[in-house]
Amino acid sequence: MTASTVLILILIGLVAGVFSGLIGIGGALIIIPALIFILHMDQYAAQGTSLAIMLPPIGLLAAYNYYKAGALNLQYALIIAGAFFIGGYLGSKFALAIPLDTLRKIFAIVLLAIAVKMLWGK
Repeated sequence: MTASTVLILILIGLVAGVFSGLIGIGGALIIIPALIFILHMDQYAAQGTSLAIMLPPIGLLAAYNYYKAGALNLQYALIIAGAFFIGGYLGSKFALAIPLDTLRKIFAIVLLAIAVKMLWGK
């Protein structure tokens, strides 16, 4: 791995971390596209890498700030985390079973739908 690649990875992590702490996004909206377009990973590798990033408690300090401010529902978070654990396993099995091109299109459509809903929805 070159020094420039390490620098790019650090910048991706910093940008994703700032956006995660600021507005709760990072993995899908920042990391995956950056890995695909800047480091030329395929969709499978970018998604797998993004999921691996979530393994350590990366959001722990950001969540702690929200907790201190009274802006964290721990019960909801624990229930969602448990379901996310199972859903992540099932989703990854499905993703790896479909063609790469189809997966990229699904990813793009989901991002576009979320953007449209957030921009013009109620």
